[in-house]
Amino acid sequence: MDIQTIKQRFNIIGNAPALNRALDIACQVAPTDLSVLVTGESGTGKEVFPQIIHQFSARKHGQYIAVNCGAIPEGTIDSELFGHEKGAFTGAHDTRKGYFEVADGGTIFLDEVAELPLSTQVRLLRVLETGEFLKVGSSKVLKTNVRVIAATNINLPLAIQNGRFREDLYYRLNTVPIIVPPLRERKDDIYLLFRKFAADFSEKYRMPAISLDNEAKETLSNYPFPGNVRQLKNVTEQISVIESERTITAEILNHYLPQQNYSNNLPVLYNKDSEDTHSFASEREILYQILFDMKKDMNELKREVHELTNGTVSPQPNITAKKVSDIFYENPEVSSVPMTIGHSNSVIGNTHITDTEEVKDESLSLQDKEIELIHKALKKHNNKRRLAAEELGISERTLYRKIKEYNIEEN
Repeated sequence: MDIQTIKQRFNIIGNAPALNRALDIACQVAPTDLSVLVTGESGTGKEVFPQIIHQFSARKHGQYIAVNCGAIPEGTIDSELFGHEKGAFTGAHDTRKGYFEVADGGTIFLDEVAELPLSTQVRLLRVLETGEFLKVGSSKVLKTNVRVIAATNINLPLAIQNGRFREDLYYRLNTVPIIVPPLRERKDDIYLLFRKFAADFSEKYRMPAISLDNEAKETLSNYPFPGNVRQLKNVTEQISVIESERTITAEILNHYLPQQNYSNNLPVLYNKDSEDTHSFASEREILYQILFDMKKDMNELKREVHELTNGTVSPQPNITAKKVSDIFYENPEVSSVPMTIGHSNSVIGNTHITDTEEVKDESLSLQDKEIELIHKALKKHNNKRRLAAEELGISERTLYRKIKEYNIEEN
């Protein structure tokens, strides 16, 4: 079947060479059972390619199941994909078939496959290699004959480097790669898609279709569309429903196109030596690091005072607040009020100070602090995970993953 017929059947608009190449690969790989990995930015229409592959394969009469891996909670995704036995966990009142068992002889489309937890990635790898899997709570090995097609908008090689995706699973899924081009690389297709969306909207709501003047066409074609086809459709529908004038000018169109920071696309100098050794994954880790630095500075200050009071360091006649500011500020001139400590009017040696306990350095590990905070939150809320997650400012799914990752025992 030629590409033009496929476009008409699946309602695909565009003549870009990169798009035609992706459709050609989908047609070539459809008759086989090879795994396919569809990659592309969000909103490019990756979900169409698994449907094309399934419809032109020998499995077209079998089940086709599309699974959004990012929408399933981490604690239940194994049960959703592979099924579970009765009593396998709280709430498992009946035996349930998973998607891989239901789709035996058909095709499974795993959308957002990079969102799978690492434990599930191991089980998926075994299914791809041997066709065998275990239900949750079962020791009986089941076999399935499914074709797996995966899609993601994440840079998987980078995710592998960061330890978020298994390298062996990547090579197993990436048997045949299909790259869906972003809309900014299909400039000639932008106006065609605009006309299609405008015509569909006018037909659905029985109103005249909008059109663009020449200047507006040029503006639309040169816009980068970070949201790709999905963003273009939303913009078209917004203009169709809001504007009473059916001929859209460039001035009107610009009101509906968010202004982009084009400086982000410019090349920049990269100095590896100046790169910070710390990589902060979230604002919470940045706050932790600031608090730990402040705690360390406070310990240093207490140690200085402790040495002075015990006489291990001979007190200087003019130790001022500059010493304190040296610890807390990069600019020691912030403090200007002198605080004399010495043998003059107020001698520390004759003053009894009870707080002389030497402060030991505490662990500055983010992992240790996370474990400590999780313990405190669980204890405060009597092991109620939902309330503890709200207290910590994270989702219940993330808290569950942290408890499993750090092997935290709930008292």
